[in-house]
Amino acid sequence: MNKLFFFLSLIFISFSSFANEKLIVILDWFPNPNHAPLFVAKDKGYFQAVGLDVKLIGPANPSDPPKLVAAKKADIAITYQPQFIEQVDQGLPLIRIGTLIDKPLDCLVVLEDGPIKKISDLKNKRVGYSSGSMNSLALKTMLEHHGLSLKDVEHINVQFDLTQALLTKKIDAATGMMRNFETVQMNLAGHPARIFLPEEHGVPTYSELIFVTHTKNLHDKKILLFLQALKKGTGYLKAHPKESWELFIKNHPELNDDLNHQVWFASLTYFADEPSYFDAKTRNNT
Repeated sequence: MNKLFFFLSLIFISFSSFANEKLIVILDWFPNPNHAPLFVAKDKGYFQAVGLDVKLIGPANPSDPPKLVAAKKADIAITYQPQFIEQVDQGLPLIRIGTLIDKPLDCLVVLEDGPIKKISDLKNKRVGYSSGSMNSLALKTMLEHHGLSLKDVEHINVQFDLTQALLTKKIDAATGMMRNFETVQMNLAGHPARIFLPEEHGVPTYSELIFVTHTKNLHDKKILLFLQALKKGTGYLKAHPKESWELFIKNHPELNDDLNHQVWFASLTYFADEPSYFDAKTRNNT
């Protein structure tokens, strides 16, 4: 009996050790509805069920997540596919392991009741952006698709104040706005947006948010378990969006407002049903 008890104790200890394997995931921004599948998977216990103790952490600076993973201070980071291409080109030891949002969210936005009805109307207008060369590249492509160039517009860096800059008419258009967030925000403020989608104006489609890890972590079993649990979280979210929202705000009451409520439901169609799916042949640069 004592030997059997000792044997069972060893099994329990081993399982408990596995069940408490920590996994640090650095978000691309503070917690918000774009991260819904992650929080559903955590709150429903799907990560715990596969033996993971997942910590979801918002960065102090949005540019930090990939750097933290490259420095081995976190296991997984959420980043933007276009930026990931630049990060790898700059030598960061990162590899893509999955997808959170498999469609573009960025868009070019103007006021619906303003004078700009088509992209060619942007000539000699002020176009605001927050940061990042990829936003400039997308704008350049969209303008060229309509016979213009970056020289035909005034490019203004408004940091992270795109919505306010547009509403106060400091700029005539904004690039890099999220079609599931800032446009909702503008509607709530009583100023509906006119949206120009990059993929409809010459920009190749891409995945907005992806998961990356250090190249040395590629075969870590925790990565596969993480993606398996995330898939369950995404499935539950899409099958039970209302219940998922209620669970989310129960644990994040500070986000319980009209904006986040509308963004939550506006984001559902953008989440990848298969988080682990993407073209393995191009995992290092797509």
